[in-house]
Amino acid sequence: MPAFSLEPSQTARCAELRALAEERLRPLAEKGEPGQVNRPLIAELGRLGLLERLFTSGALDLCLMRESLAYSCTEAETALALQGLGAHPVHAHGTPAQRERWLPAVGDGGAVAAFALSEPGAGSDAAALSLSAVPDGPSRWRLTGKKCWISNAPEADFYTVFARTTPGAGARGVTAFLLPADRPGLTGTALDMLSPHPIGALALDAVPVSDDDVLGEVDRGFRVAMGTLNLFRPSVGAFAVGMAQAALDATLAHTARREAFGGRLKDLQSVAHTVAELALRTDAARLMVYAAATAYDEGAPDVPKRAAMAKLLATETAQYVVDTAVQLHGARALQRGHLLEHLYREVRAPRIYEGASEVQRGIIAKELYANLEAS
Repeated sequence: MPAFSLEPSQTARCAELRALAEERLRPLAEKGEPGQVNRPLIAELGRLGLLERLFTSGALDLCLMRESLAYSCTEAETALALQGLGAHPVHAHGTPAQRERWLPAVGDGGAVAAFALSEPGAGSDAAALSLSAVPDGPSRWRLTGKKCWISNAPEADFYTVFARTTPGAGARGVTAFLLPADRPGLTGTALDMLSPHPIGALALDAVPVSDDDVLGEVDRGFRVAMGTLNLFRPSVGAFAVGMAQAALDATLAHTARREAFGGRLKDLQSVAHTVAELALRTDAARLMVYAAATAYDEGAPDVPKRAAMAKLLATETAQYVVDTAVQLHGARALQRGHLLEHLYREVRAPRIYEGASEVQRGIIAKELYANLEAS
């Protein structure tokens, strides 16, 4: 891997995105109903051309978009990411008909996508999913079971659903299906989460699918899922880095002006050293995220390990930075509506979704030992 630094054009684009998020996206986010899909916000992301870039950009550009949006408007960042997560399998594995039907609508913000992998009994252990695809004639199945903690459910227009087509085969018996939301037998309910994003549960009661709905190959859907996650895991880290930077900048401003103990907070060595530690960890996480994304774009062989490392370090770092920033701000940071109160709720989930921190450590260890055995 070469030494990494951003080009001036990339730095300028990030600044432009932060400004757009502040001026055009945050007002729409603030008007949205908590826990519901914000379609005006998604439509604006489409008008700005950001959703189309999900299908034309590499992993690094995706990270820069997510970090920049997260800094100014976490709701816009999440809306962008969920469109990408739900639609990327269609972009990467869909048939021409599937792509023509859905990708233009996702790109202009007119259709809402969702990625339906997790189940009540198969969260971190995604290969243990039990949603069944029972044969229903030649090249046809009926999907029966439940999905849980699905972002944009139950309001999405279509779902990338992963179902078990071969019982007892583990990861080798899973198939990805493109499932429009109007299929008979598909219902859903919203879930009330710590951070009020649109997240819900789905119930599938003999939902009909056919070969025309398969993404990729039958029994090879786990590759679709893992390929999507390898792309998006570093960018989850970028989301975390954006939040960490926002918390760090707020803390710098607060400690520079806050008077206490006969001076400014920044004049206390314990405070100054803590702020230095926040900056150190944030920059280290950012560099690992950029390196993992660059490895993905270059087709490096160790992408799963790098993606896991980036996601793990960045999300754990952001949790530390935001928590410490709250501590340095004091009680004011706990008031509803304060930036850090908002970030404190937002920062917790990324350590769980798209593979919990413990899962990332498992991936890293597996890759390390595999390399040892191969050498």
